[in-house]
Amino acid sequence: MSGWQGCVQYLFYYETPKTLVIPNITVGFVFRFTQLLVVLYVLGYVCLVQKAYQETDSVVSTVTTKVKGFAFTNASSIKYWDVADYVIPPQGGNSFFVLTNMIVTFRQTRSRCPLFPDHSTVCVDDCDCIEGLNDPRGSGIQTGLCENFSTTVKTCEVISWCPLEIDSHLPDHALLDSAENFTVLIKNSITYPKFNFYRRNIAPHINSSYLRSCEFNRSSDPDCPIFRLKNIVSEAGEDFQDMAVKGGILGIIIDWSCDLDWWARKCSPKYSFRRLDSRIPNNDVAPGYNFRFAKYYMDQGGEEFRTLFKAYGIRFDVIVFGTAGKFGVVPTVVNLGAALTFLSLVPLVADWFLLTCLRKKDLYSRHKVSYLREDTDSEGETMRTIFGTK
Repeated sequence: MSGWQGCVQYLFYYETPKTLVIPNITVGFVFRFTQLLVVLYVLGYVCLVQKAYQETDSVVSTVTTKVKGFAFTNASSIKYWDVADYVIPPQGGNSFFVLTNMIVTFRQTRSRCPLFPDHSTVCVDDCDCIEGLNDPRGSGIQTGLCENFSTTVKTCEVISWCPLEIDSHLPDHALLDSAENFTVLIKNSITYPKFNFYRRNIAPHINSSYLRSCEFNRSSDPDCPIFRLKNIVSEAGEDFQDMAVKGGILGIIIDWSCDLDWWARKCSPKYSFRRLDSRIPNNDVAPGYNFRFAKYYMDQGGEEFRTLFKAYGIRFDVIVFGTAGKFGVVPTVVNLGAALTFLSLVPLVADWFLLTCLRKKDLYSRHKVSYLREDTDSEGETMRTIFGTK
């Protein structure tokens, strides 16, 4: 029964914090130093670096590009190349492709022709060929006939666009090597919907006459939205002529991270460039970037034929990202509350140090928690004894 009485009495005990002043330099230093660390963390990292007092929003962006330049080449039937020839497709989303090298197969018609010889196509007679065989990685549908590829070799015949493409002889030097001097105009409009904020990468002071003569330079002309392709590739750490042979993918990265508070209101794009496709020096399997397209014609007899291009070149992907911040009451109050919570934990650190690391920890421990009886004043006598007062 006494146990239950003790539990009931404990329910009605009242605990209140007691101020225990300890004139100890070591404890005082630990207490103030911990407070200083908390204040520096809140002011330096949370406020200045993370800017946790701000509301944030992600960028919404649209991009259009326009490439200009021309080139001459003697390596194909096309002598003069302009933007309609080497930019494929003429209008893209956030990317554009510039043709730099190619393999051309002229005057292909829908007909029958023998496959190029390899271990799977060489035959002796018709029994070695399967009629109707359609290999997705092959060059056509087999007819079941074994035909002469040359005077010494016979291969299976296919229905396809003939003559078949020979794509094993890529020019060692890019045919459109002068593509490095082409320029691209990038028009980028962004908005932060939460803050009703709009901006373009073409600054308000830029006019048409300026655009006709400017070229982006990180030090002398950072506001110009016109970029020379050679400089883009160079800033990505690549050589244009080397990359132009087999192609590749480059990223034009536009960072719109902005501080929209009135005391730091500056929002302008920051450009960087990076190669995006993986290139392993010791692994030359499926390198670069290429695809095929064809131009179709009709002869006088009404027969359709085409010229097939295997196009190698550089695809430029325009990648836009960014986050804007602006002062907000809610995040400020939340982080102020978090800071006060951290400060309230500082005495716990000092108490731990006091009761764990000091030589008189047992003495401090006895007086840290006191049980007061209302019919005695022994507590006051004890405190006067500790601090040497009368």
